[in-house]
Amino acid sequence: MIDLRYVKKLVEMLDESSVDSIEISTDKGMKIRISKTPQQRGTVQVAPPMPIPMPVAAPAPSRATPSESLPAVGDVEAPKAEPKSKMLEVKSPMVGTFYKSPEPGAPAYVTAGARVSKGQILCIIEAMKIMNEIESEFSGVVREILVEDAHPVEYGQVLFRIDPSG
Repeated sequence: MIDLRYVKKLVEMLDESSVDSIEISTDKGMKIRISKTPQQRGTVQVAPPMPIPMPVAAPAPSRATPSESLPAVGDVEAPKAEPKSKMLEVKSPMVGTFYKSPEPGAPAYVTAGARVSKGQILCIIEAMKIMNEIESEFSGVVREILVEDAHPVEYGQVLFRIDPSG
C-alpha cells in the first residue's frame, strides 16, 4: 500500500526544486514516478495548449502588368452569391428543456405555418425547475420548429425560424 502523505510530500518537494522528476522503487517491485513533464511511454499525456493562429500577411503585389495578372473576361465564372435567408431565428436564451405547450396534453403554443406577433409566447424552457416563457422577438410566420418537445436545448441554439414577410 502506498502512503499518500509520503507521495504528497514528494510532490511538494519536486515543486519546490529544479529537479524535473523523481522515481522510487521498493523491494516489493512497486515503482513511483513523479514528473513535472509528461513521460513519453505508457503514461497519460496532457496535450499542450493549441497555438493561436496568427493572421497571415497579404502577399506582396505582383510586378506583372495588369493585363498579365487578370484572366480574360470569359475565362472565369463570377462566384454566385447565395441568396440570403429571409428567415429570422429565435434562439434559446438559456440551457434547459424545451416544451412546446404549457402542460402535457395541452395544444402547442405555435405550430409550423402559424402567424405570430412580437411578444407572443412560442414555448417554455425549463431551467432549474423554473418555467421560462420564451416570447417571439419578431412578427411573421413560423416556418420551422427545430426542437422536439421535452428535449434539452443549449444556450444560443436556434429554436424557431420565422419568415417576417410571410
